[in-house]
Order: sequence, then C-alpha cells, then structure tokens
Amino acid sequence: MKKPKWVVQKEQDKKAEAAQTVWLFGLHAVRDALMNPRREKLQLMVTPNAQAKLEDAIAEAGITPEVVDPRKFRPPLDPNSVHQGAVLEVKPLNWGKLEDVAIGDAAPRVLLLDRVTDPHNVGAILRSAEVLGASAVIGTRHHSAPETGALAKTASGALERQPYLRLRNLSDAIRALQDMGYLVLGLDGEATQTIEEAVEGRRDRPVALVLGAEGPGLREKTRETVDALVRIDAAGGFGSLNVSNAAAIALYASRVGG
Repeated sequence: MKKPKWVVQKEQDKKAEAAQTVWLFGLHAVRDALMNPRREKLQLMVTPNAQAKLEDAIAEAGITPEVVDPRKFRPPLDPNSVHQGAVLEVKPLNWGKLEDVAIGDAAPRVLLLDRVTDPHNVGAILRSAEVLGASAVIGTRHHSAPETGALAKTASGALERQPYLRLRNLSDAIRALQDMGYLVLGLDGEATQTIEEAVEGRRDRPVALVLGAEGPGLREKTRETVDALVRIDAAGGFGSLNVSNAAAIALYASRVGG
C-alpha cells in the first residue's frame, strides 16, 4: 500500500534533520562546544595560532584537528564570518522534549519566541536566558532561527548550556505549558497591565513569557492562546526595544522574589 504524502514528508524531514550539521566558528563558540560532552563533534579546522589557544579544550574533546596555514584557511562559511582561525563542524544539540526542560525548578521561567528569525537576536536571548536563569528558550521549527555559527557566536557559549528547543507548533507548546501549571504571558506594547502586575501574588508559579518578532509582534493565534497580554513597565514604548533586550527585562521583571 502506498504511503500517504504526509507520512513520506515526515520521513524525509526526519532524514534531513538527522543529516544536518552546523559549522561553529570563533574561539569562544568553538571552545565551549569542544568542552561540551553533549555535543557531537565531527571535524575541527584551526590555524596554528588558534590551535595553541584552544590546546586544553582540544585535548579534553579528544579530537584531532586539521591544522591549516592561515593563508590557506578557507572554511565553509560566509566570507564575512569572523572565525578567528577556528571552525568546528557539529551535530545540532538535542535537548529532548518540552517536559524535559520545563519541569524541575521550584518556579521556572521559560521564554517562547513567536517568529523571531534573526540568529543574532536569538543568540542574545539565549545569553540573557542563561544569565537570568531561564529553564528554556522555545521557538518553532519553521519560523525561528536554527542553530548556526552566527547564533552560537552571538550566544557567546550559552548555546552549549541553555536549552533551546524548536517545536512544531507554538500554540500547542503554550497549551502544554498551561497544562503543566504555567502562567503564560504574551508581551504586547499596547497591553493594559504590566508584567509585574500580572505576576503579583503568583511569583511562586512557573511563568512563560512569549515574545514576537520586532514589527509584527505576536500572531493572532498566539494572542488568543496566552493567559494574558502584558507590557514592560517603561517610560518609552515597547516597540522601541530590541526583542533580545525585551526578553532580558521581561525575565527580570517576572523573577521569583520580585
């Protein structure tokens, strides 16, 4: 019997995902990946200078690098990438399922990204999430930035430590978090209540903060699914904030202990 088209597509997507690799670049991103036991490392290319700087990390990873003369160092990257003489091909990290990262802390905080596609923004969000103790950052499979070298470089090592999941459907993820007891708040500059007002008396509850792309903001479906729309309590309009800055401020505003 012939397989339905959707089954064939799902199998093809799974094969493509299994074959996917990422080229990380820059001393910081490469060092953190080398020292991450969860990261599957495929090949490392370095200049002699970068090899000397990464010597301990290379030894810990147990990988034999390809050492290339700086004049002949042409890794498979965008020519404008600032690689600092070090590139590492890896498999994307697998952080498991939503429930694996969203349950555990007494009152976890999670960030959800609605069509935030710029890898530099997502990298900066991962960095803030790690610093401010978020349990996970969640995007969608087709409308959020995948793991890339640019994202990893902006994340400054946080990509190796901060759970970053890309799920099929954001509304389903929101409902799953609500079923786990999360208070899910969507950020909207026109909202009547602030983040602090929404979490007042409920800071002991897990909180998920949903941020939309700069410009279009949250999709209508997302707005309908969250528990409440909230704004950042600031003198200026929310629209003037970069989404990564907004993520950091929102995490801080919702923190346990206020």
